[in-house]
Amino acid sequence: MSAVAVAAAVLAAGTGGGAGGYSMRTDARFAPSLSYVAPAAVTYDQLLVPEGAWIEVGQRTDPDGATTVRLRVTGMRPGARYDVHVHREPCGADPAAAGGHYQHRPSDDPVAANPHNEVWLDFRADRHGAGHAVARHDWGFRRAEAGSVVLHDARDHTKRRVGCFTVPFGWVAAVG
Repeated sequence: MSAVAVAAAVLAAGTGGGAGGYSMRTDARFAPSLSYVAPAAVTYDQLLVPEGAWIEVGQRTDPDGATTVRLRVTGMRPGARYDVHVHREPCGADPAAAGGHYQHRPSDDPVAANPHNEVWLDFRADRHGAGHAVARHDWGFRRAEAGSVVLHDARDHTKRRVGCFTVPFGWVAAVG
């Protein structure tokens, strides 16, 4: 396991997964994937996500299932726009490893890809390369179905994946 992955695992702090809610915060520095095992935060494009850039993701899910996800970054390309979404799988050396977007109501219909059915954390880096975003929903993640945050190049109509951060998203058990 790389030093970056160890640091992310050590810094991840989660509580609960039961009826009392769930809270977690984790952070890491981006590194290129030099092997089949990707670091916790992997850059696929060092121009937009430079090696050493920092990312933090936090989640708070209330007992009723309402969820807030927060994102903060530093060290990004100043002025660049990023489309950021929660994806289904952990990051890998291949940008496609993170799978598709996590959807509250899974669907093959392209209309289902919207900020009400998915977690969107889009931002524009400021002149210092910092950015942040918050998404709030009245629903929570299903157990083991959300695994990462993927940064996409917002300028590219293909939404090319430029970075990925494996995140220990949690869930709240149904009450009743």
